[in-house]
Amino acid sequence: MTRKKPEIVEVDTRQLDALLRRAEGKLDEKDCQLVRAVFESYAYVTDLVEDKNTSIRRLRQLIFGARSEKTEAVVGRNQHALEYDHPQDDAILCDSSRGNESSADDSNGIETEPKKGHGRNGADAYRGADQIEVPHESLQAGAACPECQQGKVYEVACPGVLVRVVGQAPLHAKVYHLQRLRCNLCGKVFTAQPPEDAGARKYDATAASMIALLKYGSGMPFNRSAGLQRSMEIPLPASTQWDVIAAYAPCAAPAYEALIEHAAQGDVMHNDDTTVKILEFMGKRAKQQPIDDDDAMAGRTGLFTSGLVATRDGRRLALFFSGRQHAGENLGDVLRQRAEELQTPIQMCDGLSRNLPGELQTIVANCLTHSRRRFVDVFDRFPDECEYVLEALKVVYHTDAEARRRKLSPAKRLQLHRTKSERTMKRLHNWLKRQFDEKLAEPNSALGEAISYMLNHWEKLTRFLQVPGAPLDNNICERALKKAILHRKNALFYKTQRGARVGDMYMSLIYTCELCSVSPFGYLTELHRNADRVADDPASWLPWNYHTSVAANRVLVGA
Repeated sequence: MTRKKPEIVEVDTRQLDALLRRAEGKLDEKDCQLVRAVFESYAYVTDLVEDKNTSIRRLRQLIFGARSEKTEAVVGRNQHALEYDHPQDDAILCDSSRGNESSADDSNGIETEPKKGHGRNGADAYRGADQIEVPHESLQAGAACPECQQGKVYEVACPGVLVRVVGQAPLHAKVYHLQRLRCNLCGKVFTAQPPEDAGARKYDATAASMIALLKYGSGMPFNRSAGLQRSMEIPLPASTQWDVIAAYAPCAAPAYEALIEHAAQGDVMHNDDTTVKILEFMGKRAKQQPIDDDDAMAGRTGLFTSGLVATRDGRRLALFFSGRQHAGENLGDVLRQRAEELQTPIQMCDGLSRNLPGELQTIVANCLTHSRRRFVDVFDRFPDECEYVLEALKVVYHTDAEARRRKLSPAKRLQLHRTKSERTMKRLHNWLKRQFDEKLAEPNSALGEAISYMLNHWEKLTRFLQVPGAPLDNNICERALKKAILHRKNALFYKTQRGARVGDMYMSLIYTCELCSVSPFGYLTELHRNADRVADDPASWLPWNYHTSVAANRVLVGA
């Protein structure tokens, strides 16, 4: 029997006592005792939970689903904006709140109604579809109009569009039946030659690209792909899929190395990590396998997938590294390929020291969203205090959204933040200090810990007010790491270090394609088809410029 989700009812102790008194006249003594015990249990649990770090409201969130962390969802959409100490600053809040409310990158923006259209995806979204030109069945341009019999018809620039989607397995197969002829006298057998488009390999470049995209782009384990293919009567065993990936991986490896070198020259570096399982480094297998990392890694048992998103020339590149190294150590390996004449890059991360690249210098900025989330988590227990913080940070995020909407340069973005955000952040800093100076908040409480974190990292949290181009948060890296998390949830683990490295390579190339609005399938296919040319000049085969190399190769072949 399926239970319905219960309706949430707010009931205080006085209401429960009144209800019990009304019920005493209609129920016998035994039933009254039972009802009273239920009421007392409810009251006890309510008091107990309110006395701990998790409130009833927070508990409901855990039971009935996660709520948005947007300010409106946390403090209540019908609540008025918090009044600040100085009336003139309210104008700053109101004006800033109007900026780019529909921006996808604004984590504190106001939800807007979707635009009306002709469906979820228009015809322009199907860029990978076969484009078929259908001429009119009876008319041609210049023919007499069949309606008025006087004018002539001409071709309209915008044709009619009809979209049809067909289903098929991710991997399709062709079976060539080659005719065989035998001489009735000498017995010689003559077999027909395969057509030119049959290719030399059973699994061609497109098959390898699709397997890599399903596994490392969509998080579909080999066994699930095998099951799907089996249901479509196109068998593709899990072991075979890995063999195909392993055979084609060297074709894409030079582009991956070039991507790392290109990312090392970036202006802004976002990095973070998440846990991963590599069976070769775990349990009894770890004792049997030699460690090829540095001696500093020998005593480590933790395994991580580090995510790195670099911004260079307005373009974002994603890299993944799995193994014993922390995010900061992997960042250090990347930065060692950085040109010496370049300026010190900006690094965005959370407050953990393991994210720092050791002796290499970076301008460190800490994630404002991490600090903000601490106040979101304790809002139910300290609503007034947390509302003040959230409303202040809302000004900052709306200002940043305005800068993106206006496509401001880093220098002009900095100027805008200093105009609209700096005063609000100074007031917030004074307010945070006052909570401890005037003993308004207990340092050991959940609120006190949130305040302490923000005060301890204040300089790095406000780097966007000091350095042009410094981001507010590390959200883009967290979104990138969802690729690795999705793979971990579905596939659970990598068997070997080699498998992890292959996964890192394909995951990096796929997600970089997505960040650059390039088809990962088409890109990987061209890497697999042009392995020799990619190896000769990998810098010309990156997601944003490979089309030029493909076109040049076609011209060369045609000549």
